[in-house]
Amino acid sequence: MGRKIIHTNKKAFHDYTIHEKYIAGIVLTGTEIKSVRRNAVNLKDSYARIEKGEVFLYGCHISPYEQGNRYNHKPDRIRKLLLTKKEILKLDIKIKKEGYTIVPTEMFLQDGLAKLEIALGKGKKLYDKREDLAKKSQMRDIQRGIRK
Repeated sequence: MGRKIIHTNKKAFHDYTIHEKYIAGIVLTGTEIKSVRRNAVNLKDSYARIEKGEVFLYGCHISPYEQGNRYNHKPDRIRKLLLTKKEILKLDIKIKKEGYTIVPTEMFLQDGLAKLEIALGKGKKLYDKREDLAKKSQMRDIQRGIRK
């Protein structure tokens, strides 16, 4: 069936230097998956945390489903991510020893199931962000020069 991208967290690429990526499943309720299929997701200020050997997603906003009535979900609830024990241990070691943060980068549907791409990232300093913006504008100028 393929992969349909629901939302990409552009702020994560702006604020963090991304190192390793993992794909995790998400535990969702019925109205949440219906909202996800309608692209009503925002990963902008979200992050993941490891607690008692399990990974949880904080700050992910999934809008309430319009026809959900009283069975609707809370938009900013904490959601569990599904990863293997080996992956969780690897993430935990990197976070504690090297100071990484788990940042969600992309949510997508794969064969009808909601998946989340998470990445290990280190926070960028202000001068790193400025440097990236300068490179981006230079590339844009070069592209404009090629088109003419």
